[in-house]
Amino acid sequence: MNWLIITYVVYLLISIALTIWVARTLHRNGRIFLVDSFLGNEQLADSVNHLLVVGFYLINIGYVALALKYGAAAANAQEALETLSTKIGLVLLVLGGMHFFNLAVFARMRKRALSPKSPPALPHGAALPR
Repeated sequence: MNWLIITYVVYLLISIALTIWVARTLHRNGRIFLVDSFLGNEQLADSVNHLLVVGFYLINIGYVALALKYGAAAANAQEALETLSTKIGLVLLVLGGMHFFNLAVFARMRKRALSPKSPPALPHGAALPR
């Protein structure tokens, strides 16, 4: 039995399933926040939400693919489980980091959208009228 191949297959299945689950959860629950951040513009919120999910998939599945070859080669069942847990743990940390990054971006967008409108900036070198 080739433990390395088994570890790779299980790693890919679990990692991609986790990525899809987190992305769907963020997409579904982030919509309300984005609609509020875009002051009720549902079409813009849905568009941004979709683009965020695509970026989330690209980054996370790209990480999963790159991380596949790193780590110890498993020679037995114990090493396979240890390697698998390390790889899945790193995927979970990346997913969590992406989640908090998205939350920070959403919060910043919401804060900007809800802040009182400030006057437009003056062009460089322009003076205020007297």
